[in-house]
Amino acid sequence: MDGVIFEKFIGSIKNIKTKNFEDLFKIYQQILLITSGDFNKTISLLTDLDKKYNITSSEYGIGNFIEDLKKKGYIIENKSEGEIKITKKSEIEFRRSALDEVFGKLKKGNIGNHSTNFSGPSIELDYSTKPYEYGDNLENIAFNESIKNAQINHGIDNFIMNENDLETYESDHKTQTSTVLLIDISHSMILYGEDRITPAKKVAMALSELIMKKYKKDTIDVAVFGNDAWKVKIKDIPYLKVGPYHTNTIAGLELAIDILRRRKNNNKQIFMITDGKPTCMKVGINYYKNAFGLDPKILNKTYNLASICKKNKIRVNTFMIASDPYLMEFVEKFTEINDGSAYFADLNDLGSMVLKDYSKNKIKKY
Repeated sequence: MDGVIFEKFIGSIKNIKTKNFEDLFKIYQQILLITSGDFNKTISLLTDLDKKYNITSSEYGIGNFIEDLKKKGYIIENKSEGEIKITKKSEIEFRRSALDEVFGKLKKGNIGNHSTNFSGPSIELDYSTKPYEYGDNLENIAFNESIKNAQINHGIDNFIMNENDLETYESDHKTQTSTVLLIDISHSMILYGEDRITPAKKVAMALSELIMKKYKKDTIDVAVFGNDAWKVKIKDIPYLKVGPYHTNTIAGLELAIDILRRRKNNNKQIFMITDGKPTCMKVGINYYKNAFGLDPKILNKTYNLASICKKNKIRVNTFMIASDPYLMEFVEKFTEINDGSAYFADLNDLGSMVLKDYSKNKIKKY
């Protein structure tokens, strides 16, 4: 009788054989992010990985890799103290690789694009032309095309140009946007052995890199929230660690609103990365906490802030990295009140997302 023989699955890593720096660097970056930038711990884990799965070759080992990290400027060694630290170049590479991993599969322009469809001043020319219309910016007249039209329409010998001959360059009116990245660093982000903080950091780095790279006139601020909320710098994102905190989503939203109130741009948004469960709020100088289920007192205050954001034209985009149905229900209601967007992501494939866009009342899958 035919049958099936089952064997223990130990993953595809056993088939990996690194041949050069680039191969090993990809694995190194993943581990470095998990260890929150602890180089010594990262190399120790990488060495253990090599010992177990033989990921390096006889020609290129971990020692060669460390030397190349130094030569390429990704780490710097303080020989007097015997300490090795990662450099600014590593932080930039972190964000670039996160951008490629998280949004690499998405079609160009689908995420983070805040262009409008109309033409106007303060524009970026795309060098295609259209017939001139009353009200078009005269600075955008395409002289070569306009002269060519005049010659065709009126002849070369008796040169005449009128309004019907004119063409102007097409243009896109770019709206400037102020964004606050809000990252949950509560204990639930690593609860039950599920690592949610590492994907959260990847998404935060990808979003910050996308905004800084594509929309250089925009502003971006980063904040984290646990029992309280506070601002951090973009360069600090890889080093973020989960603390023994509850989830004070309210404090995070209040801080983000305060930051955006100081920004002069008319277009404002909050991008909140969380597992979706608020469990804490501050009442006076004390903390009101309830980690069991969804507390109505905390929920009502959170929903109220969603409404306040909407009144102040602050769009809240929630990136949820948990799949619990009751947590998703909270995020959906919060998003509906704010008229914002919710992104639900698989922890193992952040490039595949479901965007529930309540403002357009439709669902897009990338």
